[in-house]
Amino acid sequence: MKLFIASDIHGSAEYCRRLIKAVERENPTKILLLGDLLYHGPRNDLPTEYAPKEVTEMLNSIKEKLICVRGNCDSEVDQMMLEFPILADYAFLCWEGMTIYASHGHCDFPLLQSGEYVLSGHTHIPADYEKEGVRYLNPGSVSIPKENSWHGYMVLEGGVFTWKNLDGKIQKRYER
Repeated sequence: MKLFIASDIHGSAEYCRRLIKAVERENPTKILLLGDLLYHGPRNDLPTEYAPKEVTEMLNSIKEKLICVRGNCDSEVDQMMLEFPILADYAFLCWEGMTIYASHGHCDFPLLQSGEYVLSGHTHIPADYEKEGVRYLNPGSVSIPKENSWHGYMVLEGGVFTWKNLDGKIQKRYER
């Protein structure tokens, strides 16, 4: 089983197209989107080729594989355009024997137990750290990476988290 994890598309048609190509290349079982799908937000510059309607069409075309959580830039108006749910603040997944809490990252996390995982976006910076036995992982941003990071995503397969740029080049790995 393969889980494809991405965050922060922010309405960029160019980077969403590249993301869809990466999804086709990876052929995951499920795709987890960690929020901020259509709107760029007032703190970010307009992303390359800002076209939320095109992004909507692309994401609707893969809706059967999507699991999504709400980002701080996602709204009820966005939900009206999308054919899959995006307004849940979080999701719990049991994947390959792991308990995973998925959230955009702009809200507080629940109390978690040692050995559990948190997947979040929001910062636009890839991350991998442990705090009190909980592993925190961030795929970075699809369209607006920060702090000299790459446009990318993350894959979880066989207990290995792998960060990749949108061309599929491995940037980082974490094996549990």
